[in-house]
Amino acid sequence: MQGVVAFLRELGFWGVFFGSAVPLTEQRAAIPLGIWAMELPPLPVMFVSLLGSLLPVPFVLLFFNGILGFLRKFRRLDFFTRFIDRKVRAGSAKIERYKEIGLILFIAIPLPMTGLWTGSAAAAFLGFNFKKSLLCAFLGGLISATAVTAISVFFPALFGYSTAG
Repeated sequence: MQGVVAFLRELGFWGVFFGSAVPLTEQRAAIPLGIWAMELPPLPVMFVSLLGSLLPVPFVLLFFNGILGFLRKFRRLDFFTRFIDRKVRAGSAKIERYKEIGLILFIAIPLPMTGLWTGSAAAAFLGFNFKKSLLCAFLGGLISATAVTAISVFFPALFGYSTAG
Protein backbone atom coordinates (compact mmCIF):
# COMPACT_ATOMS: atom_id res chain seq x y z
CA MET A 1 0.00 0.00 0.00
CA GLN A 2 2.84 2.40 0.76
CA GLY A 3 4.14 1.90 -2.76
CA VAL A 4 0.79 2.97 -4.20
CA VAL A 5 0.70 6.05 -1.98
CA ALA A 6 4.27 6.94 -2.98
CA PHE A 7 3.33 6.57 -6.65
CA LEU A 8 0.27 8.78 -6.19
CA ARG A 9 2.31 11.44 -4.43
CA GLU A 10 4.69 11.53 -7.38
CA LEU A 11 1.79 12.04 -9.76
CA GLY A 12 0.47 14.91 -7.64
CA PHE A 13 -2.48 16.73 -9.16
CA TRP A 14 -2.25 14.65 -12.36
CA GLY A 15 -3.12 11.60 -10.27
CA VAL A 16 -6.19 13.40 -8.94
CA PHE A 17 -7.14 14.58 -12.44
CA PHE A 18 -6.94 11.18 -14.12
CA GLY A 19 -8.18 9.31 -11.04
CA SER A 20 -11.38 11.31 -11.07
CA ALA A 21 -11.97 10.43 -14.74
CA VAL A 22 -12.13 6.70 -13.93
CA PRO A 23 -15.65 5.21 -14.01
CA LEU A 24 -17.11 3.89 -10.75
CA THR A 25 -14.69 5.70 -8.43
CA GLU A 26 -14.62 9.19 -10.00
CA GLN A 27 -14.46 12.01 -7.44
CA ARG A 28 -15.54 9.71 -4.60
CA ALA A 29 -12.04 8.21 -4.55
CA ALA A 30 -9.85 10.89 -6.15
CA ILE A 31 -10.69 13.67 -3.69
CA PRO A 32 -10.07 11.78 -0.41
CA LEU A 33 -6.92 10.22 -1.88
CA GLY A 34 -5.68 13.61 -3.02
CA ILE A 35 -6.31 15.21 0.34
CA TRP A 36 -5.27 12.42 2.70
CA ALA A 37 -2.97 9.99 0.88
CA MET A 38 -1.29 12.55 -1.36
CA GLU A 39 -1.44 15.38 1.21
CA LEU A 40 -2.56 17.99 -1.31
CA PRO A 41 -4.60 21.08 -0.37
CA PRO A 42 -8.38 20.46 -0.45
CA LEU A 43 -9.62 23.29 -2.71
CA PRO A 44 -7.18 22.66 -5.58
CA VAL A 45 -7.90 18.93 -5.25
CA MET A 46 -11.63 19.66 -5.55
CA PHE A 47 -11.22 21.77 -8.71
CA VAL A 48 -8.73 19.42 -10.37
CA SER A 49 -11.02 16.48 -9.59
CA LEU A 50 -13.99 18.33 -11.07
CA LEU A 51 -12.07 18.99 -14.28
CA GLY A 52 -10.88 15.39 -14.47
CA SER A 53 -14.36 13.99 -13.91
CA LEU A 54 -15.73 16.23 -16.67
CA LEU A 55 -13.15 14.96 -19.18
CA PRO A 56 -15.15 11.91 -20.36
CA VAL A 57 -18.58 13.60 -20.30
CA PRO A 58 -18.73 14.95 -23.89
CA PHE A 59 -17.46 11.64 -25.25
CA VAL A 60 -20.01 9.62 -23.28
CA LEU A 61 -22.80 11.97 -24.39
CA LEU A 62 -21.78 11.78 -28.05
CA PHE A 63 -20.75 8.15 -28.44
CA PHE A 64 -22.49 6.06 -25.75
CA ASN A 65 -25.48 4.94 -27.82
CA GLY A 66 -23.39 4.17 -30.90
CA ILE A 67 -20.78 2.16 -29.02
CA LEU A 68 -23.40 0.22 -27.06
CA GLY A 69 -25.28 -0.51 -30.30
CA PHE A 70 -22.07 -1.75 -31.91
CA LEU A 71 -21.23 -3.97 -28.93
CA ARG A 72 -24.71 -5.54 -29.01
CA LYS A 73 -23.80 -7.12 -32.36
CA PHE A 74 -21.40 -9.46 -30.56
CA ARG A 75 -23.14 -12.27 -28.67
CA ARG A 76 -20.07 -12.91 -26.53
CA LEU A 77 -20.50 -9.43 -25.07
CA ASP A 78 -24.15 -9.94 -24.11
CA PHE A 79 -23.25 -10.17 -20.41
CA PHE A 80 -21.55 -6.79 -20.63
CA THR A 81 -24.18 -4.99 -22.71
CA ARG A 82 -26.98 -6.34 -20.48
CA PHE A 83 -25.11 -5.13 -17.39
CA ILE A 84 -24.68 -1.65 -18.92
CA ASP A 85 -28.32 -1.62 -20.04
CA ARG A 86 -29.56 -2.48 -16.54
CA LYS A 87 -27.42 0.18 -14.88
CA VAL A 88 -28.32 2.92 -17.35
CA ARG A 89 -32.03 2.05 -17.34
CA ALA A 90 -32.09 2.11 -13.52
CA GLY A 91 -30.54 5.58 -13.53
CA SER A 92 -32.62 6.74 -16.49
CA ALA A 93 -35.94 6.09 -14.79
CA LYS A 94 -35.02 8.50 -11.99
CA ILE A 95 -33.62 11.09 -14.37
CA GLU A 96 -36.41 10.93 -16.97
CA ARG A 97 -39.08 11.93 -14.46
CA TYR A 98 -37.38 15.15 -13.38
CA LYS A 99 -35.38 15.90 -16.57
CA GLU A 100 -32.49 18.34 -16.03
CA ILE A 101 -32.98 18.66 -12.25
CA GLY A 102 -33.04 14.87 -12.03
CA LEU A 103 -29.81 14.63 -14.02
CA ILE A 104 -28.08 17.22 -11.81
CA LEU A 105 -29.19 15.47 -8.62
CA PHE A 106 -28.30 12.02 -9.95
CA ILE A 107 -24.78 13.18 -10.72
CA ALA A 108 -24.48 15.24 -7.52
CA ILE A 109 -25.17 12.36 -5.11
CA PRO A 110 -21.76 10.75 -4.48
CA LEU A 111 -22.92 7.14 -4.19
CA PRO A 112 -21.91 4.02 -6.15
CA MET A 113 -23.49 3.82 -9.61
CA THR A 114 -24.25 7.54 -9.68
CA GLY A 115 -21.95 10.23 -11.01
CA LEU A 116 -20.83 11.75 -14.24
CA TRP A 117 -20.26 8.56 -16.23
CA THR A 118 -23.62 6.98 -15.42
CA GLY A 119 -25.48 10.30 -15.56
CA SER A 120 -24.00 11.13 -18.97
CA ALA A 121 -24.82 7.66 -20.27
CA ALA A 122 -28.40 8.01 -19.03
CA ALA A 123 -28.69 11.47 -20.65
CA ALA A 124 -27.45 10.05 -23.96
CA PHE A 125 -29.79 7.05 -23.64
CA LEU A 126 -32.76 9.38 -23.03
CA GLY A 127 -31.77 11.65 -25.93
CA PHE A 128 -31.28 14.77 -23.80
CA ASN A 129 -29.95 17.93 -25.41
CA PHE A 130 -26.13 17.85 -25.57
CA LYS A 131 -25.50 21.39 -24.29
CA LYS A 132 -28.04 21.10 -21.47
CA SER A 133 -26.54 17.75 -20.50
CA LEU A 134 -23.05 19.27 -20.36
CA LEU A 135 -24.30 22.06 -18.11
CA CYS A 136 -26.16 19.59 -15.89
CA ALA A 137 -23.06 17.40 -15.67
CA PHE A 138 -20.97 20.41 -14.65
CA LEU A 139 -23.46 21.51 -11.98
CA GLY A 140 -23.93 17.99 -10.62
CA GLY A 141 -20.17 17.41 -10.66
CA LEU A 142 -19.57 20.69 -8.83
CA ILE A 143 -22.09 19.78 -6.13
CA SER A 144 -20.58 16.30 -5.81
CA ALA A 145 -17.01 17.61 -5.66
CA THR A 146 -18.00 20.14 -2.99
CA ALA A 147 -19.78 17.48 -0.92
CA VAL A 148 -16.97 14.92 -1.16
CA THR A 149 -14.36 17.59 -0.34
CA ALA A 150 -16.33 18.78 2.69
CA ILE A 151 -16.86 15.21 3.91
CA SER A 152 -13.18 14.41 3.33
CA VAL A 153 -12.03 17.46 5.30
CA PHE A 154 -14.53 17.35 8.16
CA PHE A 155 -15.11 13.58 8.48
CA PRO A 156 -11.86 11.87 7.38
CA ALA A 157 -12.65 8.77 9.44
CA LEU A 158 -15.37 7.90 6.90
CA PHE A 159 -12.55 7.27 4.43
CA GLY A 160 -10.31 5.49 6.92
CA TYR A 161 -8.06 8.47 7.67
CA SER A 162 -7.31 9.95 11.04
CA THR A 163 -6.34 13.52 11.82
CA ALA A 164 -4.61 12.42 15.03
CA GLY A 165 -1.06 11.57 14.88
